[in-house]
Amino acid sequence: MSTEVRSRSRELREARAAAGRRRRRRIHLVAVGGGLIIAGLVVAIVIALVNAAGSGRSPAAGSGPAPAIATEGGALALGRADAPVKLEVYLDYMCPFCGRFETANGAEVARLVEAGTVRLELHPLAFLDRASSGTRYSSRAANAVATVADRAPEKVLAFSGALFAYQPAEGGKGLTDERIAELARGAGVPADVVSAFGQRTFEAWAASATQAAFASGVTGTPTVRIDGKPFQGDLYTAGPLTEALTAAAGAKGAK
Repeated sequence: MSTEVRSRSRELREARAAAGRRRRRRIHLVAVGGGLIIAGLVVAIVIALVNAAGSGRSPAAGSGPAPAIATEGGALALGRADAPVKLEVYLDYMCPFCGRFETANGAEVARLVEAGTVRLELHPLAFLDRASSGTRYSSRAANAVATVADRAPEKVLAFSGALFAYQPAEGGKGLTDERIAELARGAGVPADVVSAFGQRTFEAWAASATQAAFASGVTGTPTVRIDGKPFQGDLYTAGPLTEALTAAAGAKGAK
C-alpha cells in the first residue's frame, strides 16, 4: 500500500472518529440539559411544597363573612365600647403558652370586662394548624369561637376558657368537632349556635385575620397590648396584668 493511500486511510479513520466523538458529545449534552431541566422542576416543586407546609395557613385565605362584633382589625370586641381601657389579646387555641396565660389571667380579665373597666379585643388566630396532625384544629377552634361571637357574644369568654381548660397537646390531633361542641354546650352556648360550627362560616375570616395580625407586627402568641402598647409584665402569673389594667383605668379616671 502506498504512502498516499495509507495517509488517506488514516485521515478517513480520524474523521470518522471525530464525527463519532461530536455525536456522542451532543447526545451527552442533551441528556445533561434534560436532567438540569427536570432537576430544576423538582426543586421548584419541593420549594413550593415546603413553603405551603411551613406557612400554617388555612386553605380558606379569603376574608369571608365576619362575626357581628368583629372589628376592622380582625378582633372580637367584648365589653362596653366606652370602657376606659382597651386590652388586645392575640392567641391560638393550640398554643400552650396561651393556655398558661388563660389560666393566670382569664378569670380576672372576664371580671374587668364585666365591670366595664376593660374593652377586650380578642384575636383568635389560626396559625398553628400545622401542629395538629392535619386536623386544622386552630382553624376549627377559631371558627367555633367566632360563631359564638356572632350569635351569642355573652358566652365567648366562658367558651374560650373551656377550650383552654381542655386544651389538646401541641402536635396531637386536637379536639374533635364533637368535643368542641360538647365544651360549648357546657359553657352555656345555645344548641342552635353550636350546630352552626360545622358550617365553617368564619374559617376564612380567621385565616384573613391571622395574616393581618402578623402583617401588623405580631410575632407570636400570646401577644398582649394595653391601649395599643405591648404589656411587658409577667403573662403567666396572676396579678401583674390585673394591676396594669387597674392602673391604666385609674390614670384615665384621674384626668
